[in-house]
Order: sequence, then structure tokens, then C-alpha cells
Amino acid sequence: MSPATIRTLAFVARCAVIGLAAAFLLSVLAPSMVSWLRGGSSAGAGHRAAAGLSSRQGPVSYADAVARASPAVVNIYANRVTTSPTRLQLVDPLTRRLLGVIPGSTRRLQQNLGSGVIFTADGYVLTNNHVISGADDIQVLFDSGAAHAQVVGTDAETDLAVLKIDAHDLPTIDVADDATVDVGDVVLAIGNPVGIGKTVTMGIVSATGRQLRMSAYEDFIQTDAAINAGNSGGALVNALGELVGINTAVYPRTPTSDNRGTYTPGAEGIGFAIPVATAKTVFEQIIKHGKIIRGWIGADYTDMALTPGSAPHQRGVVIMRVIPESPAAQAGLQPNDVLLQLDGTPIVDQIDLLNREAALAPGTKVHIEGLRRNIPFNVDLTLVQRPAPSTTGA
Repeated sequence: MSPATIRTLAFVARCAVIGLAAAFLLSVLAPSMVSWLRGGSSAGAGHRAAAGLSSRQGPVSYADAVARASPAVVNIYANRVTTSPTRLQLVDPLTRRLLGVIPGSTRRLQQNLGSGVIFTADGYVLTNNHVISGADDIQVLFDSGAAHAQVVGTDAETDLAVLKIDAHDLPTIDVADDATVDVGDVVLAIGNPVGIGKTVTMGIVSATGRQLRMSAYEDFIQTDAAINAGNSGGALVNALGELVGINTAVYPRTPTSDNRGTYTPGAEGIGFAIPVATAKTVFEQIIKHGKIIRGWIGADYTDMALTPGSAPHQRGVVIMRVIPESPAAQAGLQPNDVLLQLDGTPIVDQIDLLNREAALAPGTKVHIEGLRRNIPFNVDLTLVQRPAPSTTGA
């Protein structure tokens, strides 16, 4: 090989080594330039990757939602003085023989913790009825101070109560325009758990339309957001900070084995809230009338069970009990009657029928269609005002 050829090959080799070294340095120090030299755009790819990532993930913080809703959530302290009988036994034997045992009484202060939601700037607060039931004194603690509260009205059948405090220009809760919630929606529970102060927990809507058989009107939102004693009456809000429910219960608790009166949770992550549509209706009626006025047919129902051979879309309710002298009794309705339609609209289930009759004013005439021993029948009856639960057995 001639000296000229060797010099040429050496020159080419040096150029190749220098080029590879330059390419390596560019890829490390200026990767965007490498993409540009290849005819691509790293910025565009980055934006697309970021956009794809954000479309699959939720927000990294719910601070804005909390800031929007939290000022309208209050702590409630319901106090009640209880008196229990005592028997004072004297120490001196002679006096004890003369006077015996002296009867007396002991007074104790019991405090029930809860939460509430400010609905109006002039001091109307919505909470659970069980939070304030039987209280002699109710104190409401909000962000800018504290005030004594008066009970405006209560509704035991939905476990709601309206309080009034002497305050003005208070922050109010925002109610979702579309009050419906779907399973999987992110929700935040805001309240005063175990009295430690205002706290926020997060979860999702686990189910809707739940019933615990605690009262006649139940259509609970189930959530796995942590709800503890003291959260009752507080706000369940969506990811925008809008009210979707009033926290009211956890899964029923069971006694401990030591029978000392303490309780342990029967389950975790199963909390319940009253839908905001129900809460608003109760709030507005209590403000207007001081109580809830509901239409009433006068019967107890259960959902109709599907039987072999029945149509899968068959809906309705079965009458379990007819209250004596009620509109149902006067119209001739009987236990085991199947009710299928109210005023020409199919009855879905007992929640549907209870809510529809409750929404009608007393004195309203309705037309009911159903089956009695598989034979069609229809009746007309006039609703009356639903009596207090103690008189209906509900």
C-alpha cells in the first residue's frame, strides 16, 4: 500500500472519530438540536406526552375546592344537662341509723359533636337532627367567631335540622347545578371529626340509592371518604367544591366483646350522605313552614321481588301494611296488593313512590293502578298530610 493511500485512510479514520465524538456530545448537551437535525420537534413531542398524561390523571391538588367550600362548614357543639338520681350513704353509723340513705341527684353536662353547612349569609345552618336532638344549648363555631344557635325546625324522617345564628355576611356553600352524582366521582368530606377541628378527607362515590332502614326517606350517597363521629351534618362536596350531600352516617357499629358500652366500627370506608336535592327541599320547607309538609297515601311498601317467569322489566311495590283510617284504607287498598302506576307513570320502587307521594301537597287526588291476586285494579284517593313518625310506626 502506497504512502499516499495510508495517509488518506488515516485522515478518514480521524474524521470519523471526531464526528462520532461530536455527535455524542450533542446528544448529551443539546438533545433538542439532535431532534431538530433529524427533522423532528422535541417540544411538540413533550407537549403531546404531557397532554396525554394530564388527560389520564386528575388534579394534583384539591386545595381550590377546599378553599371554596370550607369557610361555609361549621363546627357544632350541642350541650345537654342530664340529671341522674343518687343515694347518699352517711359515714357515721348513728346518723345512718337515724336518717337512713338520703336521696339526691347528680347533674352532668353531655356534649354532642357535629358539623353544619351555612346555607344563607344571614345565618341559616343545615345539620343533622341527631346532632342537636335534645340539646339545651347549641353553639356554632365558624371561621370568624362563634354564636349561640336556635332550632328553626327539624325533620326526623330525613335526619335534618335547620339552625339560626345571629350573624351576617357569612360565607355560604355553593350547591352543584347538576346535583346528581355518579359512582366514581371524586368527593371531599369536610367536618369536625371527633372534635379535633375542621378536617378534609377524600374519596369517591361508592354507590347511590343506598338504604339503611333507619327512616322512611332514605336515598343515601355511599362514599369511602373517611367519616367519623363529629362529621355528621358536614359537607360532602365534589372536586369543584360544590355541595352534593350532607354527611350523616357510617356503617352500623357493633358492640365490643367486653360489653363495656364502647363500640368498634363494623366496617371501614362505608359512609353515607343525604343527597343535596333532599337537603335543599327540607331546608326550604322548614324555612317557609317551620316543618315538613308531605303528601301521604297511608301504606307501607316493599320492592316487588322478581319471580321465575316474570318480565325482567317488571317494576312496582307490594303493600306490606295499610294504616287504619288512612286514604289507602278508605280506598280499599289491602296488604299484598301490587302497585304499578301512580297517575299513569310507572312506579319504579318504594323510594320512587315515597318521594313522589311526599312531593305532592295534601289534598291532591291521585289515580293508582295495580294488581290484586294477579287481577288488574285501579283506585282514586286523596292524599292527606303525613303524620309524625311516632303515629305511623315508621
